[in-house]
Amino acid sequence: MKLEIITPEQNVFSGEVDLVTLPGKEGQFQILKDHAPLVSTLKTGDLVYETAGKKETIVADGGVVQVLNNKVLVLADGIV
Repeated sequence: MKLEIITPEQNVFSGEVDLVTLPGKEGQFQILKDHAPLVSTLKTGDLVYETAGKKETIVADGGVVQVLNNKVLVLADGIV
């Protein structure tokens, strides 16, 4: 699935990933391929994505996420 992480200042990441773990306001959650459509708010915390077993972590300063048709769009308030 495609992941895009964008802040008001920059495009942080764009690429294919296998798994995304997000810091939701109500708790941490994961997105896998073929996830149901979703819109959620994010709190400050670790945003982790995996590709071919390699994990990358970004600390997002809140924002929103949209999941639709195997595309995860993260609009982060900033990167800490």
